[in-house]
Amino acid sequence: MATTFPSAQKARASYIGLSIIARSFTICATRSSSSGQFFRSDFSNQPFTGSYEAGQPTTGPLGEAPILGAPRLTPKVLKQHLDQFVVGQERAKKVLSVAVYNHYQRIQELQRREEEEEQRLQQRLRRDKSDAHPMEDEFPGHQESIPISPEQQGLGAAPIFDPSPLTLEKANILLLGPSGVGKTLMAKTLARVLAVPFSMSDCTPFTQAGYIGEDAQVCVERLLAAANYDVVAAEQGIICLDEVDKIAAAKTAHGKDVGGEGVQQALLKIIEGTTLHIQAKQERAAPSRSATGLDPSGPTGSPIYGGKYASSGPSSASGSGGSSSGSSKGETYSIRTDNILFIFTGAFIGLNKMILNRVSKGSIGFGSPIRSSSSLSSDNPDMTLSVKPGSEESKIFEKHLPFFTPSSPDQLAHYNPLDLVEPSDLQTYGMIPELVGRIPITTALSALDEEALVRVLTEPRNSLVRQYEHMFQLSGVELRFTSGSLREIAKSSLGMGTGARGLRTCVERLLGEAMFEAPGSSIKHILITEAVGQRKQAPIYLARGQQHRFHAMFAAEEEEWEARMRQSRGEEASEDGDGDMGSFEEYREKSKAAGVM
Repeated sequence: MATTFPSAQKARASYIGLSIIARSFTICATRSSSSGQFFRSDFSNQPFTGSYEAGQPTTGPLGEAPILGAPRLTPKVLKQHLDQFVVGQERAKKVLSVAVYNHYQRIQELQRREEEEEQRLQQRLRRDKSDAHPMEDEFPGHQESIPISPEQQGLGAAPIFDPSPLTLEKANILLLGPSGVGKTLMAKTLARVLAVPFSMSDCTPFTQAGYIGEDAQVCVERLLAAANYDVVAAEQGIICLDEVDKIAAAKTAHGKDVGGEGVQQALLKIIEGTTLHIQAKQERAAPSRSATGLDPSGPTGSPIYGGKYASSGPSSASGSGGSSSGSSKGETYSIRTDNILFIFTGAFIGLNKMILNRVSKGSIGFGSPIRSSSSLSSDNPDMTLSVKPGSEESKIFEKHLPFFTPSSPDQLAHYNPLDLVEPSDLQTYGMIPELVGRIPITTALSALDEEALVRVLTEPRNSLVRQYEHMFQLSGVELRFTSGSLREIAKSSLGMGTGARGLRTCVERLLGEAMFEAPGSSIKHILITEAVGQRKQAPIYLARGQQHRFHAMFAAEEEEWEARMRQSRGEEASEDGDGDMGSFEEYREKSKAAGVM
């Protein structure tokens, strides 16, 4: 028994070990087939088989994942945000959203490259320190160690090696369109979403350097002030130059054109990318950046700067004038404009006629289908042209249109002549070719019609109706506009020719007396009806306790308006049916005359 016991014990131990191994394999197979997840116990007995390098790509299940992750902002998200503030202008919203999103991506890519370069530098320093001979640190005059495998020099000159990464260039934007269609509002809205420094400058007072007026680099100085004199933040901001059509070259009989072509020449290097030395004087009450480091009142929540602008002092100070609160001299800042996005806006009055002259075949006879259209000869040349699908006019527009637009054979096609703009048209208007070539993206905004003006009054987040209702609510007064009154306000504004800006003028004229009488009085309800919009009667005032009457009057006005709209739509449908019947009868008569029927 004593001789057989150890062998039985060994056999029993071997059986237990094999059963444990088989069980572990079964558990691992069950886990992998059921959940597909990894557990810490699966790798508890495995040693490390590699090392981690900060600059190397990740291996394993996440090896093919993007290094930046899912983008927080996309062009669709930006356009959806623009829809809350701007009515219509669908193509302009898409183009501007894509351009601003690409600018945002460029900024993130540049920051990522700077971080990677810093990591490579630290990694190179660590490797050099680990590979160095200890005697070289102890004895400074000691000769460096001879490398074991020196680099082999081939015959002839070595090829030039350029380690610079791929350069992502910016794409500046030009927004064309009449006044009051939302060009400036779209740029301000997107800049507020990204929380990047944004400045707007009017090109009208710009003059050539050395003459009375503002220099072209004032726009960069305003951007620096908007960034609280943070150079790093300002170099990644957005500059909007409004009224750029006012600096078009003009033919002068005597002297130089200092306010036109001279300004365009000054803007060339600023737009392309250069280093500007700006001597800016901060306000006396503003604290110095060297003392505070960051501006507490600056915009926060920026995805680019980690919630706030990074602190960055001036690049160089001019003598004793470095302190903003001491000397009268300001600090000198060096700003590079390579990564600043420029958005140009302008009305370009008369450019649509130049475009139509270019695309039309002729001006006399059968070769001038566009010039003879009634839309072009109307009093408002900025309105879009309505042409029949399949007509000669429609074919010409589709030929010169730089983008695809779907069209329905049953409905009239609406075209904006500014959509057909080419660099040659801008040069004919007075812009120099060098400046036009630095603005690759051009998009046009259409004038607002009556329906769009009604939407501007009610749909945007900051609509005029909401503003005036809230303003009267602060005084304890309820204000209501009927649908008919909104339509009359839009008609009055359309006749002014100032776009959406004319809506406030019309509303102020209607509510001027009410804003004087209502505060502090017994008036608690004000109703603006269609007759009030037509200036046939004064606004309807109701006192406290007449709330039911107020809502009943509002409902009656709305019901009457809807009944008239249904009647008008029914008349239009009947006219369309009569027109089709007449055309069919005409077709029968022509067919009989031709002997077909």
